[in-house]
Amino acid sequence: MKEITVLKVAPMCVPEVVTLKNDLRSLQEAVSIDAPSVGLIEIVNLDSKTCIVCNEEAKLLGLQPNRRLGWDILCGVFYVVGQDSKGNLTSLSPKGVERFKKIFATPEVIDPEEVEATL
Repeated sequence: MKEITVLKVAPMCVPEVVTLKNDLRSLQEAVSIDAPSVGLIEIVNLDSKTCIVCNEEAKLLGLQPNRRLGWDILCGVFYVVGQDSKGNLTSLSPKGVERFKKIFATPEVIDPEEVEATL
C-alpha cells in the first residue's frame, strides 16, 4: 500500500508533516479524528497541484472549527496533499509543505455561530 507525505492541520495546532496510507479507508479514518464514527472524505482543490482532504460532514457532526478558507470554515482535522494531473492524491512537494505551513501557521479561534452561518 502506498503512503504519501502530507501536511496535517488540526484545530488549535500548528501544521505538521505526517505520512498517510493512500487508500480510502485510511483517509476516512484520518479525517475522522474526534468524530463519533468514520466519515466521508471531501476533496477541496486549492490549485492544480494541491488539495485538501477533510471530513465532508465535519460541520454537521459539530467538529471543532479549524481554519477559514475563503468564505468557508473548515472544521475538524484536515490534510493538505498533492495531486497529479489525473486528480490522484500524491505527496505534497517540499515547496508545497513550506507554502502551506505558512498559510495555515496560526491557529484560529472561530465562534460556533460563525460556523453555523456557513452551513
